[in-house]
Amino acid sequence: MNITIRPLRTSDIEPLAAIESDAFSMPWSAQDFADLLKYDYCLYLVAEVDGTVVGCLGMRDICHEGNIDNVVVAREYRGQGIAQQMLEELFKKGTEREVEAYTLEVRASNAAAIHIYEKAGFVSEGVRPNFYEKPVEDALIMWKR
Repeated sequence: MNITIRPLRTSDIEPLAAIESDAFSMPWSAQDFADLLKYDYCLYLVAEVDGTVVGCLGMRDICHEGNIDNVVVAREYRGQGIAQQMLEELFKKGTEREVEAYTLEVRASNAAAIHIYEKAGFVSEGVRPNFYEKPVEDALIMWKR
């Protein structure tokens, strides 16, 4: 399996919107992804396997803190280290931008994602009660400093 991690492009928008729709109860739209390309403080990366878009993640660089606001991998490609590879590349790109810390929210019940984030150096530092909808659930606030 040949995995490539690269910056988000316009041609990725429709495949990513389909992956989002399958993965989340409140998915980002194609327009949400298109809007990311307008702002230089947004850094979004795409994972391809053998030329097929299989996931993305990204952050907003706010005063040298990276707010990771989306991580998604297509269902059939999960458990293969793709999210971990995207995070590693994001950290490299973040270093180039002088990002000093990263934060994200994750569903408290999402053990698989929490494991990936902890493996990448994130630590839970708080809870946002009822942060998620459909279903309503708390979010863990995680930081990598």
